Amino acid sequence: MKPGAKRLRIYKDTRGEGELFRRRALAGFALILLGLCALVGRYVFLQVLRHDEFAIRSVNNSVKPRAIPPARGLIYDRNGVLLADNVPAFRLEVVPEQIHNMNQVLAELGTVIALDQDDLDAFRKQLKQSRRYDSVPLKMRLTEDDIARFAVNRWRFPGVDVVPYLTRQYTLGPLFAHVIGYVSRIDADDLQNLDADRYKGTTHIGRTGVERSYEDMLHGTPGYELDEVNADGRIQRVLKTDAPVPGKNLYLSIDARIQKAAQDALEGRPGAAVAIDPRNGQVLAMVSLPSFDPNLFVNGISSADYKALMTAADKPLLNRALRGAYPPGSTVKPFMGLAGLEYGIRTPQDSVLSTGVFYIPGQSRGYRDDVRGGVGTTNLYKAIYASVNTYFYKLALDLGIDRISEFMGSYGFGHPSGVDLPGEVSGILPSREWKARHSPKERNWYPGETVITGIGQGYWSVTAVQLAHALATFAGRGVPYAPRVVMSTADVSRPPSPLPNPPTGPSLIKNMKDWEAVNEGMQLVIYSNDPTSTGFGTKLADGFPYRIAGKSGTAERFSRTTNAYNEDKNTAYLAARHRAWFEAFTPAENPRIAVAVVLEAGAWGAKDAGPIARKILDAWLSAQGGAVPPHQPLQESVMSPAASTQSPPTPEDTPQGDMPAPDSSSAGDDDQ
Repeated sequence: MKPGAKRLRIYKDTRGEGELFRRRALAGFALILLGLCALVGRYVFLQVLRHDEFAIRSVNNSVKPRAIPPARGLIYDRNGVLLADNVPAFRLEVVPEQIHNMNQVLAELGTVIALDQDDLDAFRKQLKQSRRYDSVPLKMRLTEDDIARFAVNRWRFPGVDVVPYLTRQYTLGPLFAHVIGYVSRIDADDLQNLDADRYKGTTHIGRTGVERSYEDMLHGTPGYELDEVNADGRIQRVLKTDAPVPGKNLYLSIDARIQKAAQDALEGRPGAAVAIDPRNGQVLAMVSLPSFDPNLFVNGISSADYKALMTAADKPLLNRALRGAYPPGSTVKPFMGLAGLEYGIRTPQDSVLSTGVFYIPGQSRGYRDDVRGGVGTTNLYKAIYASVNTYFYKLALDLGIDRISEFMGSYGFGHPSGVDLPGEVSGILPSREWKARHSPKERNWYPGETVITGIGQGYWSVTAVQLAHALATFAGRGVPYAPRVVMSTADVSRPPSPLPNPPTGPSLIKNMKDWEAVNEGMQLVIYSNDPTSTGFGTKLADGFPYRIAGKSGTAERFSRTTNAYNEDKNTAYLAARHRAWFEAFTPAENPRIAVAVVLEAGAWGAKDAGPIARKILDAWLSAQGGAVPPHQPLQESVMSPAASTQSPPTPEDTPQGDMPAPDSSSAGDDDQ
């Protein structure tokens, strides 16, 4: 400070500082009060206004609902033989919400339990459609080694666990594969179409056969369980249980003994056999060969096994009883004969002359009989037992295609039989309407097409179950029943309850004399001593106590330019090219079983398919417990003397030398 300068004095503003402090204190208090109000308001919101909601959430953090899948209904044959069972097994399940890095967990799991690509693909597909808190199956049917290895490493995989379940087992495997079908794992596509509540916790669904068509009965209703869990999601105790309702048990009308006999009789040859009780439509046997093991599909079939089945030349997955459609050949001739009687076009005694070739009036093209030179004068009885084409050529022309299609349609040809199994095809019943739909460039119907329709050739296409259904309808004196595989159902611990199957309509036969005449002709197929009979020498009735009525059919496949009269009728060539059919029912007077058999490759119906039908009848007879009624002889008033004693035509009866060949050979229908 310079000398002489005045010193400035600074005085403290106590009053101002106090005012500033008060303002700051008030502001701080206001902020504290505001925060306290917000806190109190939040507490009120949580504890008062939304108390119930958050109380439930709190409980849910420790209590988890779990769906309990129902036990699938069992399947038995008509005698109580178990065909489809539920056996205990273990699977590996994953809860997605508890997994942070799914790919890493799956990779690490693969070092503990073998996971193939099929397992991973199925898991990832279902994972996309599942909720994150739902368990998703990763690997089915764990072995004891798998379970032991996972138990040691359980701590490494939170959200992954081994879960017990019941898995399907088909005790007789391939024997019932095409009837019962199989179940398989529910995939992502299924989840979009299923009732989520009903299938909650369920991993399998019926895919084919009875398993599919009776899915609603077999599945049952799921139950629920409230579990108290810890932080890791492990169950500590069960708080409440709502038990599931098991599916209904099913009893098939099929007899496993007859089924086995039919399979053995086919001897592995591709074909089908169906047996039906004409009195009620119950299916007693339904076999399709080759078959497959349905157990392969239950927990996910491997790519290699599936490829082998799909690429197999003999198509084991094809149900030939329902989907194998073939020309029926001469098996339709009894129905054609009945149509002639029912429409008043023929009487049983009306006859035609079989000379070996039939000509449509005004045409030069000939349609051949099986026997060169023909078999002479033929009435209805001989036309059936000797399978005389000429008789049915002329009958078809006289009936006309419209009446033929109408009559045959009434017996179930040309549309599904209504059997309670999925996947049945309609086959083809020749008609003007069918040709117009499928041949738009050529809509006209020609007499030649009517002629070959009369012997089961041409556009015809029939399945084994269709023919068995038609035969059962005829055998039951015209009363139609829809074929039924499932006979009755039963709840757990309750006796079976029959499923109703009333007739689908009144009898189709107008006059029982017509039925008796055709029945008689079919019996002569088995019992006639006439060498021209298609059943002559086959011994199909030897030792059988009941009268058998039958008819063979051989649907030929050869070029129109070949000679229809192939004298070597046992060649491997013919056996590989023909469809061999045989139909039969017994007892002829009061039928209780009707059988249809088809072989995809067989030389002749009676010789190749006939013995198969006989073995099925033998098995049926054995299943009856040996109760054999006394034999009832043929009625002389029905039987035509000429039909029972007529010998082969002599040179005086019909020309026998070299016969001029027609302008165009026609594929006939040979029966031997």
